[in-house]
Amino acid sequence: MSEAAERTGTDAEATEASAPSAEPAGEQKPKVPGPGRVARLYFNALAARDVDAMADCWAEGGIDHIAPLNRDLRAPDELRSFFSQTFTAMPDWRSEVLDLVAARNQAAVRWRATGTFCGGPFEGIEPTGSRIELEGLDLLTVEDGKIQHNDAYYDSAQFARAVGLLPPADSKMEQRMAGAFNARTKLLGSLFKPRFIQVAEGVWLVQGGFPQKVMNVFLIEDDGQVTVFDAGIKGMTNGIATHAAGLGGIKRIVLGHGHPDHRGAAPGLGAPVFCHPDEVEETQGDGGEHYFDFSKLDWYARGAMPLFLRSWDGGPVQVEGTVSEGDDIAGFKVVAFPGHAPGMIGLWRESDRLALVSDTIYTLDPQTGLKGAPRVSHSAFNHNTEQAVASIRKLAAMEPATVWPGHANPVTGDVRTQLERAADAG
Repeated sequence: MSEAAERTGTDAEATEASAPSAEPAGEQKPKVPGPGRVARLYFNALAARDVDAMADCWAEGGIDHIAPLNRDLRAPDELRSFFSQTFTAMPDWRSEVLDLVAARNQAAVRWRATGTFCGGPFEGIEPTGSRIELEGLDLLTVEDGKIQHNDAYYDSAQFARAVGLLPPADSKMEQRMAGAFNARTKLLGSLFKPRFIQVAEGVWLVQGGFPQKVMNVFLIEDDGQVTVFDAGIKGMTNGIATHAAGLGGIKRIVLGHGHPDHRGAAPGLGAPVFCHPDEVEETQGDGGEHYFDFSKLDWYARGAMPLFLRSWDGGPVQVEGTVSEGDDIAGFKVVAFPGHAPGMIGLWRESDRLALVSDTIYTLDPQTGLKGAPRVSHSAFNHNTEQAVASIRKLAAMEPATVWPGHANPVTGDVRTQLERAADAG
């Protein structure tokens, strides 16, 4: 231990010991150790490989968060189990404190550990006989003389190299692995890179998917960031994030509806998600699959479409809040267009008569991918087709200049007439 580290720990303990007591003489309560003393006791027990003494330093139910493993260990039982496994895997485990700083109710401990990975499996990895050398940092929160919480950090790549999961740094093997990874990234980028174009003032289209780029996601300028309208498919996550970052980052995601091909990227974008109140159940649940009827599809699509939907879906999305008709979203008004989904919404901007309408209409055949005139969304995926037709008539009556659907091409020109024809066709 460095002299400075030793002095820091000693001073912290001396301060704790010299604090005046509020109790009358003769009625003093036992002194509760402060965070510096508790941290030292804990790391002494760790160095001694004494899991019981380690557990004694913890409050019942305290959480030890092992950040590189994304694991939360609850004291005392899970803590004992994890460190018993560690000491079995590395029977010559040694650890030392390099620095210890305590303030208020916390203590930060920088440590070094060494050992030979030869005694047993660790986190599902078989022992390799490799020499392990790690440095890390723990941040302990202490209350009433017991550890309540700890955040533990160490270099997981250093550990992976040591046990042989990763090649040595700067080795030829690492260079070959990096080259293969970069080649794969470039190939996937060329195949799946979405189109990115500005379609109106303050509105950009991210259009992705494979083999056809027909999944539409809209980025709307919003106070130096963007609101994402619809979230496309899971495979578009990185593309959406990349283009949104160039516009200031994502403020929020508003879903036109919660089907798999419209919520797909939302879980991976790390932004709060909003939808219509009537769409929360589908968005947080099965994505509407409980009312899909694949038997209405042509024979060649009945088997393939469920597979596509599952591959597109990022899974259930936690909804942060809801939006309803008339609400303002980055200069657009929310309009309810139920039918294809119970809580289908679009966004409407009066100034340029621009409508972003998700799957209120289709401009392609979802079975063949052939593009064409606007039409009613396919009944195989509709919650209520009659409502869907009524919503198209509602959209037509608004007399939009441009309508961007959730897939493929926009509707322009004599938009109202085209929409009324679609509703009449049913």
